[in-house]
Amino acid sequence: MSREDQIARALIAHLRRAAAAPQLEIAEPPVPLAGGFDTEIYGLRLQATPAALRAPLVLRVLRPHHDPAMILREQAVQNALADRGYPAPRVVHVCVDREPLGAPFLLMERMPGTSLLSTGPVGMDRLLLDAQLRLHALDPKPLVDALGDRSTFDGYLAALERRVDGSALSGLVEMASWLRERRPAPSAPPVICHGDLHPQNVLVDHGWISGVLDWPNALIADAAFDVASTWVILRFAPVGLASMSAGRRFLVRFGQPMLAARYLRGYRRRRSIDPACLPYYEVAAAMRALVRAGEMRSRSADGRGVSALDRSEFADRLLAHAIRASGVAATLPAHAR
Repeated sequence: MSREDQIARALIAHLRRAAAAPQLEIAEPPVPLAGGFDTEIYGLRLQATPAALRAPLVLRVLRPHHDPAMILREQAVQNALADRGYPAPRVVHVCVDREPLGAPFLLMERMPGTSLLSTGPVGMDRLLLDAQLRLHALDPKPLVDALGDRSTFDGYLAALERRVDGSALSGLVEMASWLRERRPAPSAPPVICHGDLHPQNVLVDHGWISGVLDWPNALIADAAFDVASTWVILRFAPVGLASMSAGRRFLVRFGQPMLAARYLRGYRRRRSIDPACLPYYEVAAAMRALVRAGEMRSRSADGRGVSALDRSEFADRLLAHAIRASGVAATLPAHAR
């Protein structure tokens, strides 16, 4: 039996109980969707009695080692934003129990459109900026109310420190301390930060933004943190992992430095940020990926179970940049490629 068939059977059995809908059936079986380097993502449709389950849906299944609280956090973030009219997909069901599908999962609305990455580099930065600036203009209070201390940059740093200690990533201890000690004073009120905003997480439909995806890293922080996070991805992410034609992949790879620079100039033209604090936030953004890569490498010395992103050169490129930006020595565990 295929993984898709297993998921369909288990999901229907779970939803019949959870939604008290014994007649519920699959209308369109699960189909794997691109994206999600360490989650399983499927599109599907149900023949459902509950109205919330009738629309086209996306199933996002975490890996077994993930904290189940992650999906509750995503639900709180996405629904708070959807309530404000921002194009985040509304979560219609969550399950923190690992039993039904082998890991926690959520069901959310499937937003129309295609990935911004698939449209090519022309105009990509403008639409990305539109999505980010619209987010930064929202009042962050609903997210603060929904997430409490989990929404803050202090909480972000504390979580990184716990993970560094918990996975014995001794090569990142000094950089984690540097982030705590060198944090710049805020120069403006904090905003809602996506934390992982890049073209593959933005959907467009007929030239308009139709959806913004992948919210587990959202928090309330200086806008410069979100800008630095996006710039780091645009500048250093390996284009070869993205789903696109070979020709378009070549154009994007060739234009990566220009795209990153154009994005940063565009943001600064439309909203003021302190350029002096950007290097700090570039290190802060890179640190999340470095800790993740360190955890994966420590957990899988033979390379099995490591995502394509973590097997790529991304973490090593980020490490080199973080060392240059901070002046702090740092290392990652070696791993099998």
